[in-house]
Amino acid sequence: MASASACLEVRGDFPLLERCAAQPLVYLDSAATALKPKAVITAMSHYYERATANVHRGSYPLAEEATEMYEEARMRVAELCNAPYEGTVFTRGTTEAINLVRLSWGRARIGTGDRVVVTEMEHHSNLLPWRALCEDSGAALDIVPVDSQGRLDMQSLLRLLDSGRVKLVAVTHVSNVLGTINPVDSIVSACHEAGAACLIDGAQAVPHLPVDFTAISADFYVWSGHKALGSTGIGVLHADPSILEEMPPLMLGGEMVQGVWPDRVEYKPPPWRFEAGTPPIAEAIGLGAAAEYLLRLGLARVQAHDAVLTEYALARLERVGGITTFGPAIADDRTGVVSFRLDGVHPHDLADLLGRRGICVRAGHHCAQPLSDRIGGPTTRMSFGPYTTTSDIDLCIDGLIEARDHFRSLTAL
Repeated sequence: MASASACLEVRGDFPLLERCAAQPLVYLDSAATALKPKAVITAMSHYYERATANVHRGSYPLAEEATEMYEEARMRVAELCNAPYEGTVFTRGTTEAINLVRLSWGRARIGTGDRVVVTEMEHHSNLLPWRALCEDSGAALDIVPVDSQGRLDMQSLLRLLDSGRVKLVAVTHVSNVLGTINPVDSIVSACHEAGAACLIDGAQAVPHLPVDFTAISADFYVWSGHKALGSTGIGVLHADPSILEEMPPLMLGGEMVQGVWPDRVEYKPPPWRFEAGTPPIAEAIGLGAAAEYLLRLGLARVQAHDAVLTEYALARLERVGGITTFGPAIADDRTGVVSFRLDGVHPHDLADLLGRRGICVRAGHHCAQPLSDRIGGPTTRMSFGPYTTTSDIDLCIDGLIEARDHFRSLTAL
């Protein structure tokens, strides 16, 4: 059991939590998007108020200052995941990063007779692009099932890899429905032994636990800024620069070229060849500030904080009665995501009632419909951030009990 002393005390860093004094905000939807600390808001405001200019183009001091801020942000983001600076590409989010790999890397390497493997717990963003690639290329798509404890069937994955026909395995590091932490080190190692590449969706991992891209050795690792305390509209693709060097750019236009002549074009080296046009400058600077904030906080401390809250939430939900929870029973095997179902109450109705009390939870299939169907349909989801406290969970549980009693009284009429 994680120690209660692992809980963080950072709520004062997040202005939105002071939104309404009359009704405290209980924000339990961090898996959808995280709240933003003052450091991120300040960094983005500073760019707009004191350093606005385009990057990589102007030779005047203001433009050089903006470019330096943008590239320093890339350095902080690479440092957060122990990834190479030249292998850190800014995208608009996890979804765009995955599609970049699909269209630039996948179309050139995957064809008829090949196999692509995903898992039953993937977010649609790490399922639909690979389904489309297989449909376009004539490759086959295989899906690794999830067991009753919310863990991947690793034997099924290994059997697929033994076929010798798998070219790519795309797997989430952490499930956004179950909170399950997948053994990505072992998965990547098995892929490489079988001659397959591996893409890791780290959208739910980077904000919650230490991620070492170099140690994991995945071919591609992708994540979103807005889930990691940064702004919307910014994401990251980490890859070995040598892999990126072999990939053609997806978007063509300004900024990503070294030179253009009537009969030829020379592209910039990675990562800049994948960042055509004016990039999301303020968003990247904000993400750099978010990375610095998380580094200062310490991801090991964030993970311990998650474990405390998850264990507390699971224990409290168990005592409510009529609640079914999903995912690993051991809090240390998951991050701060708890999906559950209350007997006799549709998740959307429950989320609506809780929302009227200022309690923000997510209801539905969470953009992971195959997994939702596997566990019996939509759920209500609590998900935590570094600013979440046990008091937030208590208020949510109080709301659950009130909702349960409310719907029972309606049934009795």
